[in-house]
Amino acid sequence: MEQLSQVLDAMFERRVEPQEHVIDQGDDGDNFYVIERGLYDIFVARDGQSRCVGRYDNHGSFGELALMYNTPRAATIVATTDGALWGLDRVTFRRIILKNNAKKRKMYEIFVESVPILKSLEPSERMKIVDVIGEKNYKDGDRIIAQGDKADCFYIVESGEVKIMMKSKTKSGQESNQEVEITRCKRGQYFGELALVTNKPRAASAYAVEDVKCLVMDVQAFERLLGPCMDIMKRNITHYEEQLVALFGSSMDLRDPGK
Repeated sequence: MEQLSQVLDAMFERRVEPQEHVIDQGDDGDNFYVIERGLYDIFVARDGQSRCVGRYDNHGSFGELALMYNTPRAATIVATTDGALWGLDRVTFRRIILKNNAKKRKMYEIFVESVPILKSLEPSERMKIVDVIGEKNYKDGDRIIAQGDKADCFYIVESGEVKIMMKSKTKSGQESNQEVEITRCKRGQYFGELALVTNKPRAASAYAVEDVKCLVMDVQAFERLLGPCMDIMKRNITHYEEQLVALFGSSMDLRDPGK
């Protein structure tokens, strides 16, 4: 609470207008921003082309990575509406947030290095993931994600077990359309990436089996940091389709989860 009070005391308000660049890729980092309101597009330039990779919609925060690593801004953030931000300057951010983050990093560093999907990342990229992940705890039977919902997070199981369940929309007559267990995820395995890769609603639900602890990454961080893992994730979609064909005789539910 003492650290939180220091952060709040140090924050300042910044009003923005449509098309205003809040930060520009390649610039030195000066402030960390928390969104109070407004829409903001995220642009990343690669190979001379700028591409919109995501959007903040009235909530979220950005600008932390440049301050943590003393590196240039990794993306351009452009306001698309009037908005309001709360900023925290580099000195205060580093003094308070980084000190606290060092403890978190120690906790998760070894675990993140052991996650198979993240092995394709450089060590420096894995460290950035440690810095942006959050942690969520679930009790036995809790629903973590719901089929048909809009996707906003990616999950890695830190402890416990998660069962992935699915209702087939293409075989709705099947036993009054009950949920069928597709697979289970254990420590180091991940779920929730499918909807983020395909930009479609959640194709299945996920439930905690006994107590579960997950590391959670929001969609903006997922798109920013997990680019090198995308090929592996896309290959896994073929594996999911094979599982659905074996269970339902069709993989249409994966391609049209929102219908």
